[in-house]
Amino acid sequence: MGDLKFQNRRDFLKYTLGTTFVLSGLNSYSSENVNLHKKGFKKLTILYTNDTHSRIEPFPVNDPKYPGEAGCAKRAFLIDKIRSEEENVLLLDAGDIFQGTPYFNYFNGEVEYKLMSLMKYDATTFGNHDFDLGSENILKQMTHASFDFINCNYDLKDTALAKNKKVFPYKIYKKGSLKIGVLGVGIDLQNLVDKKFINGLIYNDPVINANKWAEVLKKDEKCDYVICLSHLGYKYDNAKLSDIGLATQTKNIDLIIGGHTHTFLNNPDVLKNIEASEVQVTQVGWAGIWLGRIDINFSPYNKKILQSNSNHKI
Repeated sequence: MGDLKFQNRRDFLKYTLGTTFVLSGLNSYSSENVNLHKKGFKKLTILYTNDTHSRIEPFPVNDPKYPGEAGCAKRAFLIDKIRSEEENVLLLDAGDIFQGTPYFNYFNGEVEYKLMSLMKYDATTFGNHDFDLGSENILKQMTHASFDFINCNYDLKDTALAKNKKVFPYKIYKKGSLKIGVLGVGIDLQNLVDKKFINGLIYNDPVINANKWAEVLKKDEKCDYVICLSHLGYKYDNAKLSDIGLATQTKNIDLIIGGHTHTFLNNPDVLKNIEASEVQVTQVGWAGIWLGRIDINFSPYNKKILQSNSNHKI
């Protein structure tokens, strides 16, 4: 795996804030993909992150837990390599993009959104730390974001974000002939964010709203696959709603990509939803240490038949 090299932080910031990444372009399609493609199968590659927390550069080489790991340059190189090998790639994030390093303290999220745009993220949902400087700051930084923001259980009409056209309850992404529906849910921000930064924001039940929009995606929009971006947390030892609870209380969702609890899952949990159909829950820790990856092959009739999981350590 390669990396982009910078002589110092000044060079890095000049490069990030003033220009664009130049990423390698490799040949697409492995022989396996070509063979399946000839038989009418369609492959979807889902890449995902959560809780990246302003981790722009790798951890220091003397870090006791993650020496030299993570970093946006390495993630960008890996994403570009995967895109060169796979035709239908969906890149998603489950929130808490902000807060954790001086990059956020100095630039308030501009660097994070610019880098995600350069990596061509399709969408993210809101995490609690994304509101650490208020909805006004999110609105300001959205000018640097080319990706969508998805949340269906926050009522934002009395916040600054009501002025923005990038926040949706759901979005549909066409990947080849596949229609992929994505919805998003967020955690209750009370006691997690200073009240002055969430004035006007109303928290609504994630289960009710996820069910509402998942049905729209699966039944009305006829999506082949439905993903929920969640910042509820993987699971808890109490009655607090988690991704596990969301999975078992909803229907029409195929995959929940979660965040908030910084949980490293080597493979998605496979659970039964309220109709006893399969739903998967996944999360890849924090700080961009892992890039999550799920590959799904669909039959010629767009029915999911085969899945493989291969998270990448960065």
